[in-house]
Amino acid sequence: MGASSGRAYIGELTEARDGERTLRVAEMHRFENEAVYVGKHMHWDILRLLQEIKRGIRKTFQAGYAPSTLGIDTWGVDFGLIDGGGELLGNPYHYRDPQTEGLIEELSGRFGADALFAASGLQFMPFNTIYQLYAMSKAGSAKLGAAKTLLLTPDLLTYLLTGVPACEFTMATTTQLFDPRTRSWNGPLLRELGIPDSLFLEPVAPGTPIGRLSDEVLEELRIPSVEAVAVGSHDTASAIAAVPAGDEPFAYLVCGTWSLLGTELSEPVLAPETLSLSFSNEGGVGGTYQLLKNIMGLWILQECKREWDEAGEPVGYPELVGLAEAAGPLRSLIDPDDARFYGPSDMTAKIRAFCRETGQPEPRDKGEFVRCILESLALRYRQALGQAEQLTGRTFGGLHMVGGGIQNKLLCRLSAGAIGRPVWAGPAEASAIGNLLMQFVAQGAVADLADARRLVAASFPVETYEPADSEQWEKAYVRFLTLRDS
Repeated sequence: MGASSGRAYIGELTEARDGERTLRVAEMHRFENEAVYVGKHMHWDILRLLQEIKRGIRKTFQAGYAPSTLGIDTWGVDFGLIDGGGELLGNPYHYRDPQTEGLIEELSGRFGADALFAASGLQFMPFNTIYQLYAMSKAGSAKLGAAKTLLLTPDLLTYLLTGVPACEFTMATTTQLFDPRTRSWNGPLLRELGIPDSLFLEPVAPGTPIGRLSDEVLEELRIPSVEAVAVGSHDTASAIAAVPAGDEPFAYLVCGTWSLLGTELSEPVLAPETLSLSFSNEGGVGGTYQLLKNIMGLWILQECKREWDEAGEPVGYPELVGLAEAAGPLRSLIDPDDARFYGPSDMTAKIRAFCRETGQPEPRDKGEFVRCILESLALRYRQALGQAEQLTGRTFGGLHMVGGGIQNKLLCRLSAGAIGRPVWAGPAEASAIGNLLMQFVAQGAVADLADARRLVAASFPVETYEPADSEQWEKAYVRFLTLRDS
């Protein structure tokens, strides 16, 4: 499940005529995932999401499949609270809820930014679990006071299906409350913040069986028993597991509502420079750490489309990309990570304002808005790729792009131009594929992460985009850096 939609997939291992195994994946169910506004707060409609997951399971059996395992991956940081009787205490907050405004500055001032970073290795983002919990603690939340267990979103959904509480490692590392040096919860920090450390379960590794669907779920769906597995439950970790890279160090971009650009390492990088460049160390499958940067991503385009749709001007993504293709190149640029673009609503007005403030022409139509967004993202990718090389001392020959965003071929082409290196795009459904791969690891059908990536390379096509218009992109990059400093 992503921040805007959810999908249920079935995965099967098949053997080709030459004896090489491949992975076949088919979509069984798709549904929207939208925030629910209640008063001043944004929430996830967690029970509807649970119901949609059940529909996906039912449809899979109705289609004639008999899956032995299931796994759930979602976005990071968000959570539900469970009381002593095992009941969910209200709908979880959405990570874009405004309750955390100003808390990065408050906690950085209280503990010191360097010390706070060293405690988690995470980029300071307003949605991190630490700020959500601290906001609830400051507000005297009755839910927090009544809670016995905190379950991050995929763990919560697995619990609602199985009745078995668990905490998966990659999700734990998104909270800013997990110590990457000890690979355990940061008890002293939790106590300093007034958050009971008893809320947190000991993390389990991806590929760990959790428990079987409860009798109630089996009876409701009229299906045989299925075992739930803790996969790379953070969707980014699952997507990276499905990058069809070889043994050499590689750079990746997981492209969707958010863009996550980084590289895979055996240990976190906790140097002060990592903090100054706003990179994170997030857990990956196979005991890895992912040194990556969160970039605003296609959220900006999604919000523009929503604005146009609600204004009675509905237009599909293929048409929007076509309009952008026809627009002039590199006319207007934005900083995708400017704080104004984080919240929903009035996205076109925010883009216009940024352009006015930086002395650029404002986009005049849909094509120019989309072109502005995509080119600005591509230039941000170039900057982040260079920073990843700076932090690791590595040089990457190109960029592996995975995730739903690669269906936007214009973005892939622009990204190759901006970075001046090849872009290898595929697979699109990387999170689902990585999720399935860890289930096969749990079953013993796939040996390890390297074996899983060989399977991906044998199973899914990769499209290569070569760089072009290098002189034009070089000039645009200089402009872009000036805009980010303004």
